[in-house]
Amino acid sequence: MGKPTGFIEFLRELPSEISPSDRIRNWDEFHLHMPEEKLRTQGARCMDCGIPFCHTGTLISGMASGCPINNLIPEWNDLVYRGLWKEALARLHKTNNFPEFTGRVCPAPCEGSCVLGINNPPVTIKNIEYSIAEKGWDEGWITPELPQKRTGKKVAVIGSGPAGLAAAAQLNRAGHWVTVFERADRPGGLLMYGIPNMKLDKEEVVLRRLNVLEEEGVKFICNTEVGKDLPAEQLLKEFDAVLLCTGATKPRDLPIEGRDLKGIHFAMEFLTANTKAILDKSDAPIFAGGKDVVIIGGGDTGTDCVGTSIRHGCNSLVQVEILPKPPAERAADNPWPEWPKVYKMDYGQEEAAAMFGDDPRVYTTTATKFEGDESGHVKAVHSVQVQWEKNEKGQFIPKHVPGTEKVIPAQLVLLAMGFLGPEQPLLDALGLERDARSNVKADHGKFATSIPGVFAAGDCRRGQSLVVWAINEGRGAARECDRYLMGNTDLP
Repeated sequence: MGKPTGFIEFLRELPSEISPSDRIRNWDEFHLHMPEEKLRTQGARCMDCGIPFCHTGTLISGMASGCPINNLIPEWNDLVYRGLWKEALARLHKTNNFPEFTGRVCPAPCEGSCVLGINNPPVTIKNIEYSIAEKGWDEGWITPELPQKRTGKKVAVIGSGPAGLAAAAQLNRAGHWVTVFERADRPGGLLMYGIPNMKLDKEEVVLRRLNVLEEEGVKFICNTEVGKDLPAEQLLKEFDAVLLCTGATKPRDLPIEGRDLKGIHFAMEFLTANTKAILDKSDAPIFAGGKDVVIIGGGDTGTDCVGTSIRHGCNSLVQVEILPKPPAERAADNPWPEWPKVYKMDYGQEEAAAMFGDDPRVYTTTATKFEGDESGHVKAVHSVQVQWEKNEKGQFIPKHVPGTEKVIPAQLVLLAMGFLGPEQPLLDALGLERDARSNVKADHGKFATSIPGVFAAGDCRRGQSLVVWAINEGRGAARECDRYLMGNTDLP
């Protein structure tokens, strides 16, 4: 694949980005396009490794290793190297319904398991994927593909995030009539409201794919919460099958003193309101401008809060992370092809460093108390450093370190500590069996719930995870749903 000696001849190179000090002035995507010749050179670095791990999609130590949707990465790297872009797009679409999404927001576990990455910088797989998809849109190669015939079967998909959209696309391709129910005012779920515009443009990227799905026959019904606006029993009667793709939207709280003060919000409440304000061309109801902001949580959602707060014009910003700072290189207990747990500055931290002079994250630190003013609004976060020790069960737990207490000024606090699972009212209304973590109980590969004809996929089944895992599950659940409806299936 690629050029046999390409990985020796060419260095890893990524496209330029708009500088942090310039890009924080707007909500536009900030990654610039790379010239075609350079992209072909990067494709040439794919090294004909014999046993590629990039598309394995396995879990090692609880983290993804390789592509969860089994993208045929060496094949389309080679096609790009040879300038066969349309063929590369066809190969990419065999496994991925939405490469323009994953090419932007996926953390690229494929690159973490690239064989070249054992002792060299890995192939720029994510950027090549993004470039193939954008080439397809620019050239007009991505157009609606209507099914050759209709089965007459009706399927309801609840939730229009990546799992729901992937399932809807595949079920429609099989010829079923698909209706997607979304409680928000726009379809797209996490893709529309959970990921900020500068990472994934809504009008230019998300809506163009939604428009294609609609032209292919998928019907979207928004502002409709199943179990509240529409009885769940009615859905079971009117449709031949139901697929739950509601996500894991129950946020983890921080029940410490002062939690009821004004100015403390869950991260998704902040991010959703901000994106809706951009799309509606209105003022953001939760505004960070001129405020000292403390973000509690160090993951992708926390980073998105950093980037959003900076664009609002916050006065200062601190991101509290309870885990230790990762090492600069792989630790001995984190070998290839595991996901590399190494220190890096994501886009939000780069922007904070440009604005305030340093990475905003403080590690091995936790909040102990929220302090309020006389009007009941938060004014400070009390914190303490922790050290991780084993308890009597051998589990690592954080212990406070005396003498490390600090008080951090804050008029806005954002809780970005992950999610605990799906919201339960709909699951209660359907009477579905749950697993020990409150997720819908349905085996991976089968996706069937405790009710015949009802399937589950994505974060509501597996727990909080990556967009690419959601696409994997949506496609898999569509396959099994089609098998249930028709007795067999041709879906992959």
